[in-house]
Amino acid sequence: MVINIGQLLDQDYEAVLNDIQAVVRSLSAFSHQPALKVILETAMLSKEQIIDGCILSVIAGAQFVKTCTGFGGGKATVEDVHLMKMVVGSQNRVKASGGIKTKKDAEDLIQAGADRLGTSSGVAIVSDRESTSGY
Repeated sequence: MVINIGQLLDQDYEAVLNDIQAVVRSLSAFSHQPALKVILETAMLSKEQIIDGCILSVIAGAQFVKTCTGFGGGKATVEDVHLMKMVVGSQNRVKASGGIKTKKDAEDLIQAGADRLGTSSGVAIVSDRESTSGY
């Protein structure tokens, strides 16, 4: 799910928390318990807002926080991934997504704390080439 950015920017933390918790509750109906990833769209947020989004996601019961959709103009950065991992700790995971085009990009993000990568450049990354993908 994508976090309600408007509510987060307005510091309506109760509404953000309730929104994430509603999705967590809806997933409890599944016997295999799918993992919830809360997409923050980090390029639109300050560092403080990224921290707030991560804290609310953890409190609500999400298993992952994710940098961005890859379509909102942002990309995963080492700084954001590191910050997110520092906040969610080892009990939750960070998914870096958006703009990961090279093996070095992937390695840097994993070193910063990413537990999972979202990329349309997998073949290029494992071939140690730069992707020409537009995503």
